[in-house]
Amino acid sequence: MADEDIVLYEVDEHVATITLNRPRQRNALLVETLERLGRIWKKIDQDPEVRVAILTGSDCGTFCAGMDLKQMAEVREKEGVDILSKIGGAEFSNMRDIRTPLIAAINGHAPAGGLMLALNCDLRIAVTDARLAITEVHRGRGSPWAMPLYWQMPQSLVSELTLVGDFMPVQRFYDLGFINYIEPDVESLMRRARALAGRIAAAAPLSVEAAKRSSMATMDLIMGHALKEAAQLHEKAYASEDAIEGPRAFAEKRQPIWKGC
Repeated sequence: MADEDIVLYEVDEHVATITLNRPRQRNALLVETLERLGRIWKKIDQDPEVRVAILTGSDCGTFCAGMDLKQMAEVREKEGVDILSKIGGAEFSNMRDIRTPLIAAINGHAPAGGLMLALNCDLRIAVTDARLAITEVHRGRGSPWAMPLYWQMPQSLVSELTLVGDFMPVQRFYDLGFINYIEPDVESLMRRARALAGRIAAAAPLSVEAAKRSSMATMDLIMGHALKEAAQLHEKAYASEDAIEGPRAFAEKRQPIWKGC
């Protein structure tokens, strides 16, 4: 599958729609997916015709399942390196540098990297039956990218997400304001996303840009250091044997055997 097929991209009336397109793999993220997304982020910021973007997934019940653990295990096996070395680290901070407003249309479950993508958008809409999770502790991985959640949710809930690693209903996130709207089905979800995008696209472009950049600058006054510190604290986990075992066990469809080293 070509990169252009892995992530679909179209622009209509100043609104870009970006669609993760690996439905058989629950829209899991390949290295190639993230490379394609990186090019798209640059493209929308350089195109004056694009004033807002919607990020969603192909309709398969999952917005994005996170990193493709089978590819992760293959990269470690064949090249002897962690997959993060191929995508520029664990922070995925390039999304936070985009001037163009991003709307996450969460049309299904969003664990791990799926939640990471949603977290880095400015507005979030989800279908009612979606569930969100940070599952990395059950894969021998880490979630330094999740630190911004401490500015958006109670500490106890974020700790439950990162320590327990179980799925939570989207209603909990909506009640706390992390999700802007919840909709009963995908059709209603996309209608809401396009309506919000249309309102943003109709606003003064420089005012919209200043509003977004001001928001990011305010959060980065303290959050930028937290992201760097969290990434450093996770280095031991990423370099461990458990970081190899987690994706390998997933690929082999068995329970992982943790060593704690």
